[in-house]
Amino acid sequence: MNELNSRRLEIDALRALSAIRQHGGITRAAVALGLSQSAVSHKIKRLEVSLDCELLGRKSGGPMFTAAGEDLLDYATRIIGLHDEALLSLSKTPLAGRLALGLTEDTACTDLARIFGRFKRLHPNVAVRTKVRMSLVLRAMLERGELDAAIVQVFGHEVRPNDVILYREGLHWVKHPELILPQDGPIPFLSFDDECFYRQWALDIGQEDAVLETVFECSSAAGIVSAVNAAMGVALLSDRHIRGEMQMMTDRLPLPPSLAYVVRRARRSRNPALDSLVREIERDVGRQGGLALAG
Repeated sequence: MNELNSRRLEIDALRALSAIRQHGGITRAAVALGLSQSAVSHKIKRLEVSLDCELLGRKSGGPMFTAAGEDLLDYATRIIGLHDEALLSLSKTPLAGRLALGLTEDTACTDLARIFGRFKRLHPNVAVRTKVRMSLVLRAMLERGELDAAIVQVFGHEVRPNDVILYREGLHWVKHPELILPQDGPIPFLSFDDECFYRQWALDIGQEDAVLETVFECSSAAGIVSAVNAAMGVALLSDRHIRGEMQMMTDRLPLPPSLAYVVRRARRSRNPALDSLVREIERDVGRQGGLALAG
């Protein structure tokens, strides 16, 4: 018992450990958390001293975490979640009503699901209905008033003053190094389907001079990635979908806009339950240094 009393799992240190996994290293975690690299390293070192074991793998080319580190990360997710839920439960105000929300498929598989679940437990009198659709579809549903709010992907220059920014990333033209593009004539284009705003942008800028010819169409990023790796054509992919074997194109095609994931509310949405949920999303994502999206 005395040995256990001498050990501590500090919440901030567990958040730092989780951020290292989420962002792929101490340097990126520090930027995301708004801390110096040395401050993050110090938190992890204190945790290692307290637990008397190494948590980070420090061998070049080796795994990022030790076996103990991987084990602790599983506990850290649950501990942080319960900690935050307990704080919210003690400060919550009674809420009731209905919410219609929208998510894209890639955001449905993130911490947002956990945040939504916690919100439902804390506010059982709020009925939440969530629809998963493509960003372009969700944006149209917002404009028609069919949703109270949605987490959508937009071009960076389309972010509105009232949007809550959760994540930013770049968009790039990519191809496989073995793909030889024709000097004259159209460039083979690997396209998402009609509901993707990348496609609309590409065809708007490309078809003016008949630059692009769609040779492959797929609704999933995994399908587009496979087609690029098969040297079937060029594609527009965001940072997290770019693989090491791909080649970014910097000529022959216009520079794509940047991307942002945002919480966007319907223009006339006035709802205390929605206000509370948006605050929780903003607080949680901010604490983690951004929304963690799968590649």
